Amino acid sequence: MSISQALDVAVGLIVVYYLLGSVVSIVTQWINESLESRGKALEQYLIKIVGDKRIGDLLSLPQMQALRPIRYKDFFSVFASVTEPKRIEKIPVATLVDAFFDLSGLTTKKEMDLLQLAELVDKLPDSDGKKAFINWINQGVTSLADLRTRTTAYFNGMLEQAAETFRARARSFVIILSIGITVLFGTDTIQLAKALWSSAELRALAAAQADAVVAREGANADLSDIIDDLGAFSIRLGWWQTQQLPENGNVGDWALFIVLKVIGLGLTAAAVSQGASFWYDLLKKIASPATSTSSSKSSGGSSSSASSSSSG
Repeated sequence: MSISQALDVAVGLIVVYYLLGSVVSIVTQWINESLESRGKALEQYLIKIVGDKRIGDLLSLPQMQALRPIRYKDFFSVFASVTEPKRIEKIPVATLVDAFFDLSGLTTKKEMDLLQLAELVDKLPDSDGKKAFINWINQGVTSLADLRTRTTAYFNGMLEQAAETFRARARSFVIILSIGITVLFGTDTIQLAKALWSSAELRALAAAQADAVVAREGANADLSDIIDDLGAFSIRLGWWQTQQLPENGNVGDWALFIVLKVIGLGLTAAAVSQGASFWYDLLKKIASPATSTSSSKSSGGSSSSASSSSSG
């Protein structure tokens, strides 16, 4: 087995994984922005903090309104440049603490005794934030400075939970979309590896694509670049690629074919779900050595031919 040939096959597979992963990343970003998934996950935790009745009051505060991202109103707004503020996606913890103190009426207070503080907190709607304040007061925390410190730590944890919730949902969607893209393109890792191994032309094409990807100096390519790169493989990838189907009606041969096809598609889906950035970083590490090896081999062959000609 040729090590350089095996490395070229690996580069070819990684290029395909990167390209399909880029498609998944772009589609995922579009859908998350359209559905405001990050903002909805954050809002879910803000409701825990202030309750259903006061969430509108919290979000309407000036410091919160200033955090709303400006995006296209809908898909067709791209052509008319129509934008609008969307749901808040990120909040600095200090801003959230200030907003909560404004909402609860604690901002204007300098010092309060235990009874005054308890009365003020009791007016807050039922929420996890109110329960946290009551718990701290019962522990003897009455200083507004101490309450602000504890609130900062509490909100920091809540915001991290909101981010983790979004990442978990996004990860699940990426896996589902990776399976869908793999099935749509019909990219079978086993079949593709065999094609790369048996075709020097396809390996050379993969090496050229790898150099083009690395030369762009970024894991996130434009959709037009990805389409062009996939187009270079279009005659050798997908369901339309020539396949060695079982020639007879033998059940065992067909069963083996189906099992290998499912495994091949499953390997592709699992690889694509790792994300374009993962494969770009790996490609950047091995693409140059693989290309250098191929170039050296080619140069060596040319030199040998020249020497033979001179001797003759």
